[in-house]
Amino acid sequence: MRLYISQPSLSHQIRKLEETLGTPLFVRSSRRVQLTAAGRTLAQEAPKALTALEQAVRLTRLSGSGITTTIRLGYTPVANFGTITTLLDALQEAHPDVTIDAREIFSAEIPERLRVGDLDIGLALSPQPFDGVTGEILRREAVSALLSTRHRLAAAPKIPLADLHDETLLLFPRPLAPAYYDRIVAACHEVGFTPEVCAFEDPPVNAMLARLSGGREVGLAPASFAEHAANLGTALTVRDVVDPQIPAELSILWSTNDPATAVASILATARRCAERHHWLRGPIGRQERDAGDGS
Repeated sequence: MRLYISQPSLSHQIRKLEETLGTPLFVRSSRRVQLTAAGRTLAQEAPKALTALEQAVRLTRLSGSGITTTIRLGYTPVANFGTITTLLDALQEAHPDVTIDAREIFSAEIPERLRVGDLDIGLALSPQPFDGVTGEILRREAVSALLSTRHRLAAAPKIPLADLHDETLLLFPRPLAPAYYDRIVAACHEVGFTPEVCAFEDPPVNAMLARLSGGREVGLAPASFAEHAANLGTALTVRDVVDPQIPAELSILWSTNDPATAVASILATARRCAERHHWLRGPIGRQERDAGDGS
């Protein structure tokens, strides 16, 4: 290996390093020069030190640009189905030096956690306006009906919302996602009935499957959640709800007190992810989506 340093200069630098370390690094003779035990140790450890220094430089530059090395992301349990894994993969690919600390949190809790600084980014289902918190819709999909294959409406290709007027509707508890719950109840009022609602407790998937196994209730949930639950449960099916079609909106939230540079890059990646996977193309039904995916 060529160092492109003159021999006297190299020898001088080695002696200065030996003086600094307080130990010889080479055994010198007229025939050869070889490493001492201390020299071998330095040869093993120096590359590690250089790698650590390079990493420190990268992280320092990242911090200086306004992007923290750890992003604390809180997400609603609904995001588990078709959203959070895809988003985390995109974030890790775009920001390999950033650690994403992802935590499952109910939608109603996320805005306050952002406001007090416990989170940097949030994913919430139909969040209500909250002082000090800004957001935008990241994913929009339809609310679907999840029901037993033995239910009287299971054979219908689509279910008009008015046809559920005699049914007990199974929803996420209102305290966990108030705006989403209220949107469904308002849609029922719009078509002429006040729904009989039974809110299931967490964990959402297990609770919904247990309740629907009796075949008497109809679960209403975002399409991705409903389809995942149907795949886990036995003898369950998913149907589009229409007239009206109810949108379920998953929003990405951040504190307005954060410097724009601290979240801008993460938000840009999330927007690209949403565009790539068509998360914002509207609350379409399952039949329309399946047709579009096959074209």
